[in-house]
Amino acid sequence: MMAYLRIGLSAVLAVLLATIALANREIVTVQLFPETIGNLIGFNFGFGLPLFILLGLAIGLGLMLGFIWEWLREHSYRAEAARLRRRVAALESDVSKLEKVAPSVAQKDDVLAVLDAK
Repeated sequence: MMAYLRIGLSAVLAVLLATIALANREIVTVQLFPETIGNLIGFNFGFGLPLFILLGLAIGLGLMLGFIWEWLREHSYRAEAARLRRRVAALESDVSKLEKVAPSVAQKDDVLAVLDAK
């Protein structure tokens, strides 16, 4: 069911993007500086792109910056999770060592194990 939903949403998105691309295929000039400042300094880099490509690049750049920002923001959470994973592994190692040392205690009832340990 989810596969059909994913395929359907992908098809709708493809049709929507194709419609936007066909409606916005005029060439737009992108310049480094406004024309008056470019004439004043004698240099103005510019190039022409279809508007839908420029929109796609802007959306893609915004998504990438957002992903990077979120990845940097979540660094402390990932570091804490890694620290906790190392602690759990150490504790599990300690438990397995204790079970090897006292296998008879591990198989008994918890209350009896506590009483035998004293």
